[in-house]
Amino acid sequence: MNGILFRVRDFAIRLKAQTRAAVMVEMAFVVPVVVLLGFAGLEIAYLTLTTTKISETGLSAADNAARIAYGSNLALPQIRERDVNDVFSGVEKQTGRLDFKQHGRLILSSLEQNPEGGQWIRWQRCFGDLAVASSYGDEGDGATGTSFPGMGEVDKEVKASAGTAVMFVEIVYDYQPLAYGSWLGPKRIRSTAAFNIREGRDLTRIYNAEGATVSRCQ
Repeated sequence: MNGILFRVRDFAIRLKAQTRAAVMVEMAFVVPVVVLLGFAGLEIAYLTLTTTKISETGLSAADNAARIAYGSNLALPQIRERDVNDVFSGVEKQTGRLDFKQHGRLILSSLEQNPEGGQWIRWQRCFGDLAVASSYGDEGDGATGTSFPGMGEVDKEVKASAGTAVMFVEIVYDYQPLAYGSWLGPKRIRSTAAFNIREGRDLTRIYNAEGATVSRCQ
């Protein structure tokens, strides 16, 4: 009888040891998958947050550019190169750790009507070192005639009314993944925003009496 009990106890001990081994094997397979899923979730969340940040930055830049009005009540307010540069400084601060200047590009265009009633990009200024051009036109496009349709997606172009201007922003950013996010591959984030200027403005040119840096796109 004692021999039987001993064999049963020995079998139970060996079975318990085998169960532990099985659990260890299962964990060896499951843990890497769980870790990878966790990293993937973090990367996707970061990409989503970055996309939102870039979109919000474009909206803020267009809104800020639309509010520029330097001068007195005795004459139409002016827009100055230093005012444009202030808008770009705000972009750099708003994007923070994204290092937008190195990896991004913001294109600010003043969309107006030309003397013939067509759409016209009177001037354009850029910020950021990313080598991309405007998707919707360059400075001077539409200066004459009525063939230039405006700025934006085909059949959804933004158009300026007579005597006013639209501040049209294109913002592009090459997503910089987290340390373990290279599996996503290159991601280029694009967004647009447009605001009509808030009040009457001298539309003839950008003034630069202070000799500020001109943030040209070329």
